Amino acid sequence: MVECPVDKRPAAPQLSGELLEGGRYELSQDRGQVVVVNFWGSWCAPCRAEIDDLEQVYQATKDQGVRFLGINVRDDRDKAKAFHSGAVTYPSVLDPSSKLALDFDIPPNTIPATIVLDREGRIAVVIRKAVQAAEFEPIVARVAAEAS
Repeated sequence: MVECPVDKRPAAPQLSGELLEGGRYELSQDRGQVVVVNFWGSWCAPCRAEIDDLEQVYQATKDQGVRFLGINVRDDRDKAKAFHSGAVTYPSVLDPSSKLALDFDIPPNTIPATIVLDREGRIAVVIRKAVQAAEFEPIVARVAAEAS
């Protein structure tokens, strides 16, 4: 895990894409919110292991101004939807080419990867392994509690 000090946080790249359920997502629409970005694939065993933990932390923190966004890499829409729907209540963007992962300097072979963006759209925390709710929720809550 990499935590970036508040005064040294890099800006997140522009992020936009097609949502699994249709429509588009633009990161700029969530400015002022903490955004948790999780890169996942239906073929990724650690992604399967962490999905319940991600949903648990989302439910626990969404009232604190926290948004979650999944980014599916290397799946087609049907596989991604079959894995994601019913498992989580937050949206996911399709990224079959892994371009969005590369924009964040996340190699496509190092997923799951989870990035916590602060309210100013800067990278606060990068985790390159499956998250567990007990460890992850305090991290998200801490970033959410920061003054913007």
